[in-house]
Amino acid sequence: MASNKKLLVLPGDGIGPEVVGETLRIVDWMAKKRSVSFDIEEGLVGGAAYDAHGTALTDETMTDATHADAVLFGAVGGPKYDDLPFELKPERGLLRLRKEMDLFANLRPAMVFPSMVENSSLKPELVSGLDIMILRELTGGVYFCEPRGIEDLPDGSKRGFDTQAYTTPEIERIGRVAFDLARKRRGKVTSVEKANVMMSGVLWRQVMTALHASEGEGLEYENMFADNCAMQLVRTPKQFDVIVTDNLFGDILSDCAAMLTGSLGMLPSASLGAEDPTTGKRHALYEPVHGSAPDIAGKGMANPIAEMLSFAMLLRYSFDMGEDADLLEKAIDNVLAGGMRTADIMATGKAKVSTATMTDSILKELDKLV
Repeated sequence: MASNKKLLVLPGDGIGPEVVGETLRIVDWMAKKRSVSFDIEEGLVGGAAYDAHGTALTDETMTDATHADAVLFGAVGGPKYDDLPFELKPERGLLRLRKEMDLFANLRPAMVFPSMVENSSLKPELVSGLDIMILRELTGGVYFCEPRGIEDLPDGSKRGFDTQAYTTPEIERIGRVAFDLARKRRGKVTSVEKANVMMSGVLWRQVMTALHASEGEGLEYENMFADNCAMQLVRTPKQFDVIVTDNLFGDILSDCAAMLTGSLGMLPSASLGAEDPTTGKRHALYEPVHGSAPDIAGKGMANPIAEMLSFAMLLRYSFDMGEDADLLEKAIDNVLAGGMRTADIMATGKAKVSTATMTDSILKELDKLV
């Protein structure tokens, strides 16, 4: 059996525990059928952590995350926590993980399985064969910069403010990841900002253009304004290969791209830190793009595929287990081609199944493939 790999599992809130639980069935299958052993530790995050400890992430869990080889994350949040102070909201737990582990590179693939073309809101010819990678800078920009706040004005009204800022090193390191990804894909990078109205965008464009000139030999490169990129994603999405952008625009554009595939329940993501120069290891967190969906939590309706595909990314990027990642992705593809659908991706003539039944079908398909 392969040497153990330390995995921290943070299911979170809403449907998070359900989809993570189903994915752990895949992990168990890997241990039994592929001789891949994981040392699994589970912790609390988000609302679950607040209920137990009064904070969205304890210092102990933060330490566990930094010591793990990878973190498998579910989802956080829900209406129960809407009235909490900003610093105690469930989402602060995820933001702390991203910041303190320096997970600056967020990889959000948008792929359309052949059997899922009909689920997209766009015409089949626009999305058939779609394979985009959106690379979002994750630890800088408006979500983290200071000053921020809400202040009282002399006339009795209020003023809310945030700061958007990027430095040359922050832009260069995410740009290099984009170039590395593009070289392993189709060789095209689209850098996205708002240089026409934002000074941070002006710097972003200057740094990315210079980086391409010095380190991007052989790669096709273009700059694009964020609003135009959003339009182009729903106009001719297959023009893109790797889109690299800042934290705010990456958040928006990746959700837009996700719906091209038919459902947020199908989209995984990876958040990676820098490689350790000595060991070559990097901090990494893997999570589905969808949220906690509290309205369907506990009803057996959640789509576990995004979490499973996030685990496939974990295998590929943290453990160099591309063959096992391909195997899981192939099993999912085959099950979808066979007509199995959870409620979020249901279509006429398909078989509507529960969360657990979807996993049952994927496990059976994995058995067939090996």
